[in-house]
Amino acid sequence: MTDSPAPTPADERRVVEAAPHALLIGGRWRPAASGATISVEDPSTGDALTEVADASAEDATAALDAACAAQGDWAATAPRERGEILRRSYELIMSRLDDLALLMTLEMGKPLSESRAEITYAAEFFRWFAEEA
Repeated sequence: MTDSPAPTPADERRVVEAAPHALLIGGRWRPAASGATISVEDPSTGDALTEVADASAEDATAALDAACAAQGDWAATAPRERGEILRRSYELIMSRLDDLALLMTLEMGKPLSESRAEITYAAEFFRWFAEEA
């Protein structure tokens, strides 16, 4: 848990604006194939926080195809290097813990402390698998 001060409305705007609004497929951010978006609402007010790409089956297929195409290179990567990638992923998540937790709280309406705990828990999987590599 961090000792960060309570987030301000400016903090809330900053994390929402900084969050990706597109789909990450094949290493590139892109809009949904259909161009459709979906509103992300603040559960406490019902107000729209932002709009994000609304993925379709076509987008899911593209993501699966990209993952299959990348798998060979990942498999050929030395275990030590894969572990280092996973460890850096853990460190990156933890370095952004406060912003990620605030974003989760805004989207889900859960307490900030619970969001921090959930993100820390998720990050720990990256660290654990890094050590297994």
